[in-house]
Amino acid sequence: MKISYNWLKQFIKTDWDAESTGELLTDLGLEIEGIEQYESVKGGLKGIVIGEVLTCKQHPNADRLKVTTVNIGEEEPVQIVCGAPNVAAGQKVPVATIGTTLYTAEGEAWKIKKGKIRGEESFGMICAEDELGLGESHDGIMVLDKDLIVGTPASEVFDIENDEVFEIGLTPNRADAMSHFGVARDLKAGLLQKEINLELITPSVMSYHVDARSLKIDVDVQDKEKCPRYCGVTISGIKVAASPSWLQNRLKAIGLSPINNVVDITNYVLHELGQPLHAFDANKIANNKVEVKTCKAGTKFTTLDGVVRELHDDDLMICDAEKPMCIAGVFGGIDSGVTDGTINVFLESAYFDPVSVRKTAKRHGLNTDASFRFERGIDPNITEYALKRAALLITEIAGGEITSDISDAYPNKIKDFEVRLSFDNAKRLIGEEIPRETIKSILTSLEIKVNNVTEAGLGLTVPAYRNDVQREADIIEEILRVYGYNNVGTTEKLNASISNSSKFEDYKLQNVIGNQLASQGFFEIMANSLTSPKYVELSEAYNSDHNIAMLNPLSNELEVMRQSLLFSGLEAAAHNINRKRSDLKLFEFGKTYHQYSEEREEHKHLSVFVSGNKTEERWNTSVTPSDFFYLKGTVEAVLERLGLGRFKSSPTKSENLSEGVSLSIGKKTLVDFGLVKKSILKHFGISQNVLFADFNWDNVLEMARHNKIKFKAIPKYPEVRRDFALLLDNKVTFEDIHTIAKQTEKQLLKSINLFDVYEGKNLPEGKKSYAVSFTLQDENKTLNDKQIDKIMSKLKSNFESKLGAELR
Repeated sequence: MKISYNWLKQFIKTDWDAESTGELLTDLGLEIEGIEQYESVKGGLKGIVIGEVLTCKQHPNADRLKVTTVNIGEEEPVQIVCGAPNVAAGQKVPVATIGTTLYTAEGEAWKIKKGKIRGEESFGMICAEDELGLGESHDGIMVLDKDLIVGTPASEVFDIENDEVFEIGLTPNRADAMSHFGVARDLKAGLLQKEINLELITPSVMSYHVDARSLKIDVDVQDKEKCPRYCGVTISGIKVAASPSWLQNRLKAIGLSPINNVVDITNYVLHELGQPLHAFDANKIANNKVEVKTCKAGTKFTTLDGVVRELHDDDLMICDAEKPMCIAGVFGGIDSGVTDGTINVFLESAYFDPVSVRKTAKRHGLNTDASFRFERGIDPNITEYALKRAALLITEIAGGEITSDISDAYPNKIKDFEVRLSFDNAKRLIGEEIPRETIKSILTSLEIKVNNVTEAGLGLTVPAYRNDVQREADIIEEILRVYGYNNVGTTEKLNASISNSSKFEDYKLQNVIGNQLASQGFFEIMANSLTSPKYVELSEAYNSDHNIAMLNPLSNELEVMRQSLLFSGLEAAAHNINRKRSDLKLFEFGKTYHQYSEEREEHKHLSVFVSGNKTEERWNTSVTPSDFFYLKGTVEAVLERLGLGRFKSSPTKSENLSEGVSLSIGKKTLVDFGLVKKSILKHFGISQNVLFADFNWDNVLEMARHNKIKFKAIPKYPEVRRDFALLLDNKVTFEDIHTIAKQTEKQLLKSINLFDVYEGKNLPEGKKSYAVSFTLQDENKTLNDKQIDKIMSKLKSNFESKLGAELR
């Protein structure tokens, strides 16, 4: 949220510099994320002075140029070549002197330099209004009032606004500070603690009066729950035009683009007081009647942005006698707003239910300044005051007169909050005792009324606009933030207890594995647990009945809790691939959520994604695509790091993978990994292969806790390696070879490894070649050739008889 310091000082006349004020606001809980400089004219007209054209002659070498001498207040006049058709002797003009920086309409800077134009020297530039940023005209130079004094800086002649703008990182609970008035209210309380007592100045509406009762608009609030209060008034005979420069500068400083005087005033009051307003063209209101109600589901409505929207039966609408005109508290309609031809307006100021506005805004994907405030809860008691303030500004700037009494539908007044504060509880939570008079002073400065005082505490009334202060703890927080967290002392002694925790704690193992994956070049991602309900349709592994739906979803894309980490990971992969980062190694620790009958379950997972090349392209390294075996090595390294090296491998049954492997211990599945199906990747616009590993982290943790690490001495005797090149049927897997080998020799055969696979020329049809190594070792003695040959002979015989293998 942007707050103009010049605007803020209209409410509280402080002489503090912006940086000091920003520090105090941050201490008060309104964190200043940055301070920007604003200039209504870029460059602030620095280097521009008032000059007088003394002579003006035709350029000897150019028909469209003039050679002038200009007095700019220095000892000698300067010669300037000018191409403007209206330049003439005797004129007072703005002159950009040598070294002055000017800016194009696109904001590009360029500097005035001494130079020659068609052979004639030129020592500056006589400027048009668009060249100074004072207008859009380029028909000729600006001709100024003859009474101006030569040499006067142009910044003293023209109304230039220089401002400092705070960027406040406003927390959602601080609805009371969503305006310049709200920030000023906090600033006054903060200054009071520094013994600076300044008056909080509010705009006066004492001059408000009804000029005539010639245009009455009837108001009928049919849904009083969604609209507790609705005010309106008519103003007739206005002239819609551009806003005065002071109003435009206020809006531009906080990043708003001026539209016209009426709309600008409603925006001005919104950011001034925090009350959203809306102006309707009164002549477009059918039968002079406004109805606040919901419409039939499916009703078509075109908003100001030209989008045709389909209304929900819970959307509160502002309608006339025939049609909807505005989505209440969110966005206006294209056919009922103020245009250049508007003469009469109906001005609306209301308090809408925050929950209703939020649901409607999210349902239609709209986020406006009005909905931002209504969603968080505005002051219900400022409605009429803000209406009067805006009406007076409209009559002052746009002309016209107020032509109706104010309609104020407020049947059930929103009450203030009654809260009791205990001094003992305040001391306990704050950590030290704040003087009671200081507490009362702070609360009073925040417009919290002290009803009664006892030895034990205070009876308080909190204004309705502070909907975040309804408990004793909230009151104590208010006291502390104004008193100053930095003013609470710390003890010289710090007591702490050390807890004993297992090395198998979840977070510890996550750190171990996270560090291991990061060291291998993986990046950790953190995805939203909320996702689209449509993702379950991409795989038969999931059922929409198992979705846990949000009662109040942020959007259609964040409507349910995720049943898998796969889809959020693919979103991240697609995001990176679309931005030319196609070599990806990602991992995420997260949870999945499932609805089973009447029970809900959460499961922890570790997901790993690999796509593209293993390493970056370099001159001394060949590019190797990531493949299944690379992912397999990564997965096994994770399990081995946790001491889970003895697992069983089997083909995966995951519906997400076109091919893959499942690793398990007993009946506990630890991980499924393999190649993601093309049909799933296509939904995310991914054309390259993506390898995915899904660890059931709950099972991994359980197995790791029960796994007993055994230590044994390193064998003293050497190991021996022998290789076979086996010609096999295509259906034979390495798992078959591994199983037969282990059954043939259980004691001396330590490991079996597949190090080459060949399928191609010079092989019979339906055949493939596996190169397999066998490592043999006797831990008690050195093996001799006779023992080794005997084992290898048995292996060969079993492979031939059981697999139909042939040695190549």
